[in-house]
Amino acid sequence: MSSSTTGPIGRTDAIHALVRNVVDTRYEDMSEMAVDATKIFILDSLGVAIAGSLAPGVSETLGVLCDWGGKRESTVLVSGEKLPAPSSAMMNSFLMHNQEFDCVHDLAVVHAFTTVLPVAIAVAEAQGGVTGREFLIAVALGVDVASSIGISSRSPIAHFRPGTTGAFGAVAAAGKIAGFDQATLSNAMGIVYSQICGTLQPHSEGAQVNSMQTGFNARAAVTAISLAAQGIQGASEVLEGRYGYFRLFEGEYDVEEALANLGNVWQVEQIGHKPFPCGRLTHGVIEAALTLKKRHRFNADDVDEFEALVPPLVHRLVGRPLESGAPSPQYAKLSIPFVVAVALIRGTVFITDFWEERLRETAVHELAGRINVIQDLTITDENISVPLRVRIRLKNGAEHELTLDQVLGHPDKPLSREQHLEKFRACWAEGAAHLPASNRNRLINLVDELEKASPVDELIRLLVP
Repeated sequence: MSSSTTGPIGRTDAIHALVRNVVDTRYEDMSEMAVDATKIFILDSLGVAIAGSLAPGVSETLGVLCDWGGKRESTVLVSGEKLPAPSSAMMNSFLMHNQEFDCVHDLAVVHAFTTVLPVAIAVAEAQGGVTGREFLIAVALGVDVASSIGISSRSPIAHFRPGTTGAFGAVAAAGKIAGFDQATLSNAMGIVYSQICGTLQPHSEGAQVNSMQTGFNARAAVTAISLAAQGIQGASEVLEGRYGYFRLFEGEYDVEEALANLGNVWQVEQIGHKPFPCGRLTHGVIEAALTLKKRHRFNADDVDEFEALVPPLVHRLVGRPLESGAPSPQYAKLSIPFVVAVALIRGTVFITDFWEERLRETAVHELAGRINVIQDLTITDENISVPLRVRIRLKNGAEHELTLDQVLGHPDKPLSREQHLEKFRACWAEGAAHLPASNRNRLINLVDELEKASPVDELIRLLVP
């Protein structure tokens, strides 16, 4: 395990190995599975951005960014405003994360696409002429960097890892698009490290700003790229230095395996769908509840007691009880009792379940009060979300149990293509009524064949009025 100031003897800071891999890797080096996964989650992320245009705080945030003004070089998705690249990257990242519907690397606990993709879009549009192949390899490498840093942590998550590691991944993607050499990209990594931010405090409170933290880091990434391009120098030992990322933001870490896998293992292949628009750590309990309901044919009204035995990470971050009154949408999305009650009553969970009038529903609150989340004390790993066990006792005395070792949407338990497209179409139906209906299938087809696209600007044109 590495926790020293300079890392293992004979090796420079790990960031330079990651940078070298970004600079040296070509589209032709990508595995077929990596290409397919990158395209799948580009479409998924664009879909959740469409749904994200409906979330609280969107118009207010966009208003602030528009008031700031600046160079009209990059597009805000769905609404179509032109803003400076840092501002559009921030806004588009907020759109992708604010419904808690964005894809995730479960082991790394990183929503890598949510920072990497909006920054890649902003920089590619500002630069112009970026081909589909150039875009795909940049996004995949960005996901590689963010996820590799995330999976190297051996400590409980405390800072907002989707934003902090996402910032490094976003710089990697943008630097690849910009054609940076190793020295310039290393400087950009050092510059973004001086800006990364985000903690779990707003997550624990259910505060609205929680969903903006990826956006803050997306904006920082574009800033870092612009400054590095002008020759500004950044810190060098940004991951393993005395005041480096691992020491200050994570704690214990072991980066050797991640570095050894560079070029051989594509982390984008380990990204998973989120079938429900709520905290990923709630998904296993939702899935188990719906499976038991379908298997044993009971209704929500039949439930007398519901118990979920979950790992420490799940209990700490989403085991929160539902207090009286209407919770904030952000709090509700991160509360197992709320989302499981919704799932049992409605048969699924969707973005409309977190609109103001539904947050007050008496039936949901009554059922949530009978849902208990208990920490499994036999599990010591602070970074895993499974296994978990659900036990339901019905009012007629019957009891049903289910243990889950993997969660729906994970690469080992993936959504089918039709389920993937169903999610995208549902997001489009809610948030894209102002866009030409024909654009939906045109966008699906374009992403399916993105490696043939030149340039990628058509992606943006299909997502604005």
